[in-house]
Amino acid sequence: ALAILEPFRQQADAKAWKDQQLEASILQALAHAALGEEESALENLKEALALAQPDDLMRTFLDEGPAMARLLARAAAHGIAPTFTAKLLAAFQNEASAHGTTPPQPLIDPLSERELEILGLVAQGLSNRQISERLFLALDTVKGHNRNIFSKLQVNRRTEAVARARELGLI
Repeated sequence: ALAILEPFRQQADAKAWKDQQLEASILQALAHAALGEEESALENLKEALALAQPDDLMRTFLDEGPAMARLLARAAAHGIAPTFTAKLLAAFQNEASAHGTTPPQPLIDPLSERELEILGLVAQGLSNRQISERLFLALDTVKGHNRNIFSKLQVNRRTEAVARARELGLI
C-alpha cells in the first residue's frame, strides 16, 4: 500500500490537490501504524491533521473507523494538534454512542463498561470504598475490577493505571 500511495501523494502534492493530499496522508498513517511504525504513522497523521484542521474536515478521519481512533489516541498522547485531535476523538465517541457501541480501545483485552466507569472514578481520586458506595458494589468487587484493570493496562498501581489510560485516550 505504501508503494502505491507514495507516487499518488507526490502527484497530489505537485498539483496541490488538497483532498487527495489529505486522503493519502491518512492512508499512509494507517499503513505505517499497521506495520508498527509509530513514528512514521504519527508524522503522516500530523500532516493530515494540519491539512484538515483549517476547514474542520472530520468525516475523512471518522470514516476510517477504529484503527484511526487508536492512532488519534496515540497522537493525543504525544500532544499532536491537541484541540483538533480531541475534537475528532470526541466525534468518534459520539458516533459510537449513537450506534450503541463503545469507543475503540487500543488494548488486546479491552476494558469493560464497568471497568471504564471504575477507572474514571479512580482518576477522580475516589478510594475503593468510595467507589463501592457510589456504585452500590461490594468492596471486594471493586478490588477485583481494579485487579482486572491493572492487568489489562499492564500496570501495578492506581496512578500508573490513570496515566496509562490517559495515554491511550481511555479517560
